[in-house]
Amino acid sequence: MGASIKAAHQNTGRRRRTSRHAPMAEINVTPFVDVMLVLLIIFMVAAPLLQVGVPLDLPQSKGKQLQSNTEPLAVSVRTNGDVYIGETKINLDEIKPKLEAIAANGYDETIFVRADKGVTYGIVAQVMGRISAGGFRKISLVTELEEG
Repeated sequence: MGASIKAAHQNTGRRRRTSRHAPMAEINVTPFVDVMLVLLIIFMVAAPLLQVGVPLDLPQSKGKQLQSNTEPLAVSVRTNGDVYIGETKINLDEIKPKLEAIAANGYDETIFVRADKGVTYGIVAQVMGRISAGGFRKISLVTELEEG
C-alpha cells in the first residue's frame, strides 16, 4: 500500500507566489461560437421573411421569372386603392415626386408593379402613368406562376 505524500514546504512566514492568479494565455472561443451559431440560425429563418412585404393576392400567369442582381423597387397597389412604394403607404399624387427623388440618387433599374388581382385596370394604369412620369421607362408587372 503506497500513499503519495507531497513534500511539505517550509513555512517561513512568507507567502510563496503561485500560478493561481497568473494571466491565462489562451482565448476561450466557446461563447463566440455559440453566439455565431445563434445568429446564423436567426438569419436563416429571417431571410425568407425579408421579401417585399405588402400582402397582396397577385394574379396568376404563365411566364419565366426575371433575374435581377439588385434589390427591386416595388410599387404595390391593394384592392382598396392604397398605393405603397416598398412598404411605405403613399398617395397616388406622391408617386411621381418620390420616384423622381429616387431616380436623382442614381436608381435606374426596373420598377416592379405588384397589383392585387381585384384592382381595376384603371387604377393600375394611373399608377404606371405616374411611374413613367417619374422618369422610369422599365416597368414590369409582377404575377404568380400559374398552376397546372
